[in-house]
Amino acid sequence: MARKQTAPVFGNVVTAIVTPFNSRGGIDFDSAEKLFKHVQTQNDGIVVAGTTGEGPTLSQSEKLKLFEFYKSRAKRGFKVLMNVGSNDTADSVKFAKAAAKAGADGLMVVGPYYNKPNADGQLAHFNAISDASDLPILLYNIPGRTGLRVEHDVIVELAATSNVCAVKDATGDLAGVSLLRSQTLSDFFIYAGDDALVLPILACGGCGVVTVFGHLIGREIKEMIAAYLAGDVREALDIHLHFLELNNSLYTTTNPIPIKTALAMMDIIQENFRLPMTRMDDALRGALETTLREYELIPRRRG
Repeated sequence: MARKQTAPVFGNVVTAIVTPFNSRGGIDFDSAEKLFKHVQTQNDGIVVAGTTGEGPTLSQSEKLKLFEFYKSRAKRGFKVLMNVGSNDTADSVKFAKAAAKAGADGLMVVGPYYNKPNADGQLAHFNAISDASDLPILLYNIPGRTGLRVEHDVIVELAATSNVCAVKDATGDLAGVSLLRSQTLSDFFIYAGDDALVLPILACGGCGVVTVFGHLIGREIKEMIAAYLAGDVREALDIHLHFLELNNSLYTTTNPIPIKTALAMMDIIQENFRLPMTRMDDALRGALETTLREYELIPRRRG
């Protein structure tokens, strides 16, 4: 039987979009145009200047210019979210106000890294950002990057009392996701933060994914989610398993190195990074190229 579900506030598939750079290290807006056209046809929305977008290396001015660039080209209904989270609450509040003024459809806010506040500090941090605008907030819980896990009870309280209406869960804790689903209302949305866990998180009450994979196969991810929600678990599992090798190829070294390399191989962006990100080594690059050819994302070699 199909499971009824409130329509997710940001859609089912949201790509954390990479930031194209030119050879001089500046934002490559020509490549960004090509990239956005490619991504928009396959996704429900994007997050600008997240980890995958090398957000920590972008100035706030660059982030806003990039956001405005994408927002001005977004079709009706396509969500453009701005990552405004940092470990400085006052700075995050200021940036949240700027993003709201620029027309953001929502905000992504990561747990405050490095400072590692306790539950009271976490709650105060997110509430201060929530109070800065009326925009819906996607809380990003990724302890592997931040050194901090946003506490379960904090998320439950925020879901009931603030603009935090969704979470991108990259904890890998399916039991925790299940408990969160049981303790929040249907208008609070749980997104997978790991592409390999989209299907398991759907089974725990999730609605979709904030993805790296969406750069390549956003359409197929949407088909998998639609199949699962329609009750066709076998079809959803077949899609999940079919693309597992491709997904694994994107995590052989630190994200976003492999996905930017893949997009360069597909002639969508240039293969440029800002330090401390660097290019893939030759062995990993060769393996990635082989996988992309196997999935027919780039042409097979002749002969």
